[in-house]
Amino acid sequence: MAWKLTSESNEFVAAAADWLRSEPVRHTTLLTVLQTVLDRGPGAYGDQPPQFGWHESQGGEVDGAFLRTPPFSMLLAPLPAGAAGQLIELLQARDVLPPAVNLVKADADAVTAAWLAETGGGTSIGMRTRLYQLGTLLPPDPLPAGRSRPGTEADTDLLIDWHVAFAAEAGTRAHHADRAVADVLDRDAVTLWEVDGAAVSMATLSRQVAGAMRVGQVYTPPELRRRGYGAAVTTAATQAAFAAGATDVLLFTDLANPTSNAIYQRLGYEPLADWCELSLLPGS
Repeated sequence: MAWKLTSESNEFVAAAADWLRSEPVRHTTLLTVLQTVLDRGPGAYGDQPPQFGWHESQGGEVDGAFLRTPPFSMLLAPLPAGAAGQLIELLQARDVLPPAVNLVKADADAVTAAWLAETGGGTSIGMRTRLYQLGTLLPPDPLPAGRSRPGTEADTDLLIDWHVAFAAEAGTRAHHADRAVADVLDRDAVTLWEVDGAAVSMATLSRQVAGAMRVGQVYTPPELRRRGYGAAVTTAATQAAFAAGATDVLLFTDLANPTSNAIYQRLGYEPLADWCELSLLPGS
């Protein structure tokens, strides 16, 4: 069994893309980030080149993968047994250890144990998230005042401000918010809810990969909350995903926010798996 590392997206695609696409719901984040890098180039998320890796079983079949777009955390697909220690050992040897890993919660203990064994360091769990998949869409009844509409270039400044605010509430920093907003506008992948001609809430859509599409960055300014706008714009974005040809519509929630988790379940989203951000702390 062995991990293979590369900085070349085409090499990673040739080795691991079919395996990732075989379970597009399970691998949703890694797939959509990969597709963004392929579409927009290695600078899609930052100024440092992406890092890619895949794991091969004894039979030579791919059964694990990761992707990192610095300065963001490493995205780690669910791990095969025994692969965590090998990965950390290799990353340490190449001097490319990430500061944090985004991974399925079930793998956190294995990575923590491997990190301690290889580096003497510890770990700390940050944001905990839950992946949901839509069952049957149940729009709020009644809908709040207003209507949905696509975002346009005229909304750019507002969307950048909301992108930054969304990241701040999640406890992260919005790296290159202008690039992220330009991307969703280029793809017609942002939905706004507006009341009396003024935007009051937004939701974005990920790229569609192997039929799966994810609703993300659902944001309503604090002074406009508790009026149903978030549920309304999520419903509209979900409908837009189906209109774009998606067969599986997904979203992540912050487990520290019980309100949003309850709202999405009322709309018909069903929990699939818990994920977390695992910070890798250096040894003494």
